Amino acid sequence: MQEHDARILRGAALPTAVVGVVAMIVGFAVSGPQGLFGALFGVGLVIGAFAASAFVISWTGGRRPELLLPVAFLVYTTKLGILLAVLLLFRDTASLDKDIFGWTAFACVLIWLAAQAVAIKRSKQPTIVPEGEEDEAVTEDSEAHR
Repeated sequence: MQEHDARILRGAALPTAVVGVVAMIVGFAVSGPQGLFGALFGVGLVIGAFAASAFVISWTGGRRPELLLPVAFLVYTTKLGILLAVLLLFRDTASLDKDIFGWTAFACVLIWLAAQAVAIKRSKQPTIVPEGEEDEAVTEDSEAHR
């Protein structure tokens, strides 16, 4: 994983983890252990899914940039399929509070997306580099490291 991708991943994962800890405390206060488990499951599912997709997309971008769009679509549809399977698997469980799980997952998704947008904005990584400037940037970087 490239350094700027790792910075963006950390910039999104840390605020999401903080919201997750708050959700676990609130979940435990509201529903006891079931609320704690619901919040923990929601946080784990969101952070796991988003981190895995960020890793796969970063890995693909470093090796085969022309496949970024198809891989991103595949990762997105795979996440939806896994989420559907998990929700169907746990629909009748009594070991976690489903309301706490849902609200925690929703809050974590919102925080992840907002924090990721802020981290991308702060990274100042150019999305399009004109052909002539790319060669100049490589030359400047190699001269700076000498």
